[in-house]
Amino acid sequence: MKNHKGTVEYFFRLIFLICGIAAVFCVLAISVYLLISGIPAIREIGLKDFLFGPVWKSERNQFGILPFILTSIYGTAGAVILGVPLGILTAVFLAKAAPPRIAEIIHTCVELLAGIPSVVYGLTGMTVLVPFIQKIFNLSSGACLLSAILVLTVMILPYIISVSETALRAVPKEYEEASLALGATKTETWFKISIRAARSGIIASIIQGVGRAIGEAMAIIMVSGNVANMPSIFGSVRFLTTAIVSEMSYAAYGSLQRNALFSIGLVLFLFIMLINGLLRLVSERGSNK
Repeated sequence: MKNHKGTVEYFFRLIFLICGIAAVFCVLAISVYLLISGIPAIREIGLKDFLFGPVWKSERNQFGILPFILTSIYGTAGAVILGVPLGILTAVFLAKAAPPRIAEIIHTCVELLAGIPSVVYGLTGMTVLVPFIQKIFNLSSGACLLSAILVLTVMILPYIISVSETALRAVPKEYEEASLALGATKTETWFKISIRAARSGIIASIIQGVGRAIGEAMAIIMVSGNVANMPSIFGSVRFLTTAIVSEMSYAAYGSLQRNALFSIGLVLFLFIMLINGLLRLVSERGSNK
């Protein structure tokens, strides 16, 4: 009987090991493929001209992606600035203050937001948000960076709320009881004790939100204008992701244009890794304190 249990346990450990190795292999395979596909264009164009060139005109063999990089940075930063406070406050309300019935309703809405396809966000933004911004700010077109930021903000909320709420619920009750016993109010306890104790989980939620914002393409291409301009809040712009989506379908196989699009993918991949690494470093330093 013991031998049978040991065999079963060994089998499942082997399965788990294979799954872990498969995950690592997928990441390495993607990394290698992007490097092989992206480096040739960077060599031909030149690293400086590619990363810091202000003009992207594929018909003239001008492949500068600085506008795309800045737009992705501004768009993601704007979504994080708007979405993180709203998401964390909602998570605190759900975990600590909301009556059960209200919490259940909000949970349902958050789950629906997480399950809505990107194209639906894009269609809603294109038919409702873009005309609204055009009218409010008296613009020639409401498809601009602001529209993209607002759509991204809504799209990252479910990730921030869900993970942050889980982290807040995992905070030991003894921490909060001790704070209340020392005379702190519930609000002071939530914001000064609970959020600090759940800091690592909250940062993990922000990492997920940033990853979603940087990697989004379908919804953004429908509300941003998709024009290769230097970013401005009311101007039509193009993100790194939307640049790939826009031109990959008609880029000739083996052409410099197609290779440059793969190079954008490589830059995007490294960009995401850099941001995730910085956020995790901040999380580890916070935990050590």
